[in-house]
Amino acid sequence: MEIQLVGVVGAGVMGRGVAQNLSQSGFKVILIDVSEEILKKAGEEIKQNLRFQVMMKKLDESQTPESILDNIVFTTNFKLLEKCDYVIENVTEKWDIKKDVYAQLETFCPESCIYAVNTSVIPITRIGSVTRRPGQVIGIHFMNPVPMKTMVEVIRGYHTTDETIETTKNLLSRMGKEVVLVNDSPGFVSNRVLMLTINEAIFLVQDQVAPAEDVDKIFKGCFGHKMGPLETGDLIGLDTILYSLEALCDSFNDDKYRPSPLLKKMVDAGLHGRKSGQGFYTY
Repeated sequence: MEIQLVGVVGAGVMGRGVAQNLSQSGFKVILIDVSEEILKKAGEEIKQNLRFQVMMKKLDESQTPESILDNIVFTTNFKLLEKCDYVIENVTEKWDIKKDVYAQLETFCPESCIYAVNTSVIPITRIGSVTRRPGQVIGIHFMNPVPMKTMVEVIRGYHTTDETIETTKNLLSRMGKEVVLVNDSPGFVSNRVLMLTINEAIFLVQDQVAPAEDVDKIFKGCFGHKMGPLETGDLIGLDTILYSLEALCDSFNDDKYRPSPLLKKMVDAGLHGRKSGQGFYTY
C-alpha cells in the first residue's frame, strides 16, 4: 500500500512534530485539532522549528520552511480525512477522549485507512476494539522532539496484521525512523520502565532526599544519560506523566505505579513542564 496523504489528529507538541516530520519526508498532511487557536500555534511552532533547522543546516537544500508548511493543511474539519491513506492519532492520554476520536475517524476515514495510535500507555488492542478494523490499528510511540529522534517503538495489537506492520515500517522508513517492534502491553517497553523512573525521581524531590538538579546530575554524570528523569518529565509534560501513571496503575492494578502526590499537585497548579514554561525547571 502506497501512502500519500496522512491525517494527523491532535496538534499539540507531538502532533505538530509528527506533521512536520511527515511533510519534510514528502507526504501531504492534514493536521486536525478542535481549536483554531491550537492550530495557529502549531503552525507558528513548526515554522520556528524549520527556521532553526535552516540555521543549523539540517534542512534538505531542496526544501524551504514555506514549501514544507505548504504540504500541511491545518483544519478542525474531520471530513477532510475521507481521502487519507493513513491516520496518526496524538490526542491526550485519556481513554474517554481517545475513544471519541475513533468514533469520528470511523465516520469519515475510508475502509482501507490504517490507524496509528501515538500513545505512551493505552493498549493498542483496546483501541482496535472500538473500530471496525482492528487489523488496521497499530501503535507508534514517537519520541519528542519527533523530527530529531530516529527511533520509534511500534506496537502490534492482538489483531494487527502483517500488512499493517509492513506499511507502517515503510512509512516510518521514509520519515527516517528505525523501528523496534514490540507486543501490546500497557506502557509497552519504554514507558513501563520510564514512568516508574520519573515517578520515583519525583518522590525523591518530594521526600527532600535531593533537589531536582542533583537528581538529574546523578543520572547524567553516573550513568551517561543525556537528560535526567526530571528534565525528561518536563520535556514530555508532567500532565502526560500523570495520565500515563494513572493508566498504568489502572491497567495492572499495581500500587507501584501510584503517582507521587507532588506530581498531582504540580499538574493541578498548571506546572506542566516545558510546554507551560514551568515544571521542575523554568523555561
